Amino acid sequence: MTRDLHEPLEAGPVRSTVTRLQDRIAARFPERGLRKVAGDLLLIIDEVESGAGEAQGRIRTARLVSRALMATILAGTVVALVLAVRDTLRFDGVFDSSLEVLPLIETVINDLVFAGIAVFFLWSFPERLQRGRVLALLHQLRSTAHIIDMHQLTKDPEQLRPSFVPTPASQPADMTRDEMERYLDYCSEMLSLVGKTAALCAEESRDAVVLDTVNSIEDLTTGMSRKIWQKISTLPPA
Repeated sequence: MTRDLHEPLEAGPVRSTVTRLQDRIAARFPERGLRKVAGDLLLIIDEVESGAGEAQGRIRTARLVSRALMATILAGTVVALVLAVRDTLRFDGVFDSSLEVLPLIETVINDLVFAGIAVFFLWSFPERLQRGRVLALLHQLRSTAHIIDMHQLTKDPEQLRPSFVPTPASQPADMTRDEMERYLDYCSEMLSLVGKTAALCAEESRDAVVLDTVNSIEDLTTGMSRKIWQKISTLPPA
């Protein structure tokens, strides 16, 4: 008996973690836009959770319909080939001439090619239906990651150093050292949760395109988080 090696990733714990992070952001930075980004991430998680059951129902229906159409097409192709061979044969069961074989071969090839294309399309249709929905969610998550990165871009630790000389184009320093550290930490946590939400989208999928997209989002959020921690490491001593 095969035993699961780990518990599956579920939407409930991910949502609870994002909710706690949103509350922490609201407690320290109630006027910052980062709080709204956490709310947007919660909406995506809700969409993943609520749409999973509906999507599975549509996919099962599409799979049943596609399999029935495939059986119909295959049966029709066999009947068409049998009729083509019967019409080509003489009553004594042999070909009248070699020229009569060419139309039969052409008919067989055409029927098999068109049947193969139709079967391939119908076989992959349920998976492509699921892929389209999941890729739309993953696109939203990628955009969310870039929005989070925009929030941390203007937080420059150099502004907190006594030796820093601002210019007219410098971003106003509106955070203390501890506030900036906490804010950057919140950004890093939210990027990690974006990656977890992406993995949640692919929890029930084995589609190669979906899995590659999830991996790319996880790589993206990991790289952004690494840049944030480089900023935190350059903060002046407390």
